[in-house]
Amino acid sequence: MIEDHLKRIGCTCETTWPMPEHINKSVDVVLLSIEMSHRTDILKLASNIEDNSITFLVITSYENPETLQTILDCNAFAVIGKPIRSFGFLANLTVARNLWLAREKIKSKLCKLEKEFSASVRISKAKEILMSQTGINESEAYKKIRKQAMSKRITTVDIASAIINAHELLSPNDNPEKRSD
Repeated sequence: MIEDHLKRIGCTCETTWPMPEHINKSVDVVLLSIEMSHRTDILKLASNIEDNSITFLVITSYENPETLQTILDCNAFAVIGKPIRSFGFLANLTVARNLWLAREKIKSKLCKLEKEFSASVRISKAKEILMSQTGINESEAYKKIRKQAMSKRITTVDIASAIINAHELLSPNDNPEKRSD
């Protein structure tokens, strides 16, 4: 019934049994029936998916702590109760996919912010090194980094990393245990 309903709205569907060990990377949505007799296989399948790249909807006929934990462990975005009715099914599918897309957007923004923060930290550290080594102020240190980056046609982060690496290489090692003579 589910497969027929999905095909009517234009989805490409495939029913798989027994449960596969891996899911094809081209799959966007998985409907997974939660049966406690297959809990180990269900969790194995869910854990084999890289970076939670698939929207999981689970189908269950009862709620108990073990079932709920399995649903959480699968990172399900929606739960459909048995008996399945066509009304509400598409709403659950739409909301689940929308939540997954929103999560992916947030993950992308987070990754970008982490990179920006890391770059900012490296540039700040390089400015500190330049300021302590040459006696210039913070603004001049940044201008120096930017001028080098522009002349070499590389990023300011690359110049900052080079300054940090050179400083670490040329700085005297105060810890005698780390010396390799």
